[in-house]
Amino acid sequence: MSIVKSFSVGVGDMMYIRHGSDNFTIIDCDLGEDNADRIIAELKAAAKGKGICRFVNTHPDGDHFGGIERLDDEMPISNFYVVKNLAMKEQDSASFERYCALRDDASKAFYLSKGCTRRWMNSGSDERGHSGLHCLWPDLDNEHFKEALQAAEGGTDYNNISTIIRYHASNGASFLWLGDLETEFMEKIEDSVDLNHTTVVFAAHHGRDSGKIPNSWLDKLKPKIIVIGEAPSRHLNYYSGYKTVTQNLAEDITMDCTDGRVDFYSSSSTYYNKALIKYEGASAFPNYFGSVKI
Repeated sequence: MSIVKSFSVGVGDMMYIRHGSDNFTIIDCDLGEDNADRIIAELKAAAKGKGICRFVNTHPDGDHFGGIERLDDEMPISNFYVVKNLAMKEQDSASFERYCALRDDASKAFYLSKGCTRRWMNSGSDERGHSGLHCLWPDLDNEHFKEALQAAEGGTDYNNISTIIRYHASNGASFLWLGDLETEFMEKIEDSVDLNHTTVVFAAHHGRDSGKIPNSWLDKLKPKIIVIGEAPSRHLNYYSGYKTVTQNLAEDITMDCTDGRVDFYSSSSTYYNKALIKYEGASAFPNYFGSVKI
């Protein structure tokens, strides 16, 4: 069994995967005084007993690495997965300084690129199985990526150097993260990204209309459900024609990969979602609100 959880952190992103194998993965963070204690305590509990812990940063924006110094102090990050970059900020912060220290530390950083392999990321051994994580982007030779990387290193834009990460769980469920890629950029790189049917897709750019996943991508992904982030509702695209969960309402979302389906739980006791199927006996966590079949 594996668990994927998306925390409600306002306009930022923070998630974890408790893999069915001996792996634990945190994807992005946005910690503040109001949520750090609660989230870090849960991360420590969820990671307990796992031999490999990694942190994946989709791209160098503050709402995806906010509070990383606090996380690193309390749960030392020795495996930092990141797109190689020299992004600059007009104003440094403690979080950006720690991000740069981790990014530039050859003993801790692993640089993500399309098709990259690493032991226990997507290659197992006799000691332990792999995590089921695969990097679909960036293609380091792609001209559009090179332009985006240059813009990030000039301090003008960071969204389009986001990595694309796909997780394939042991029960057959799959999950896709797109960071903050923007619609126009996704349209440019479509032929360079291997897109396959995916159970759960996390909408790009927190679900904003500016990061609307192109219809041509959705035709290939055929998502069972799309998770829309916490951007202000006036900026969101609600993906008409697809089943969705909106984190503005659901708050923390826990996804349990079990028995040919993914069960969804909310930290809000009043949240409901009429689009999902409900199964009797799905009670691994409080506030079950439905499932999707794989």
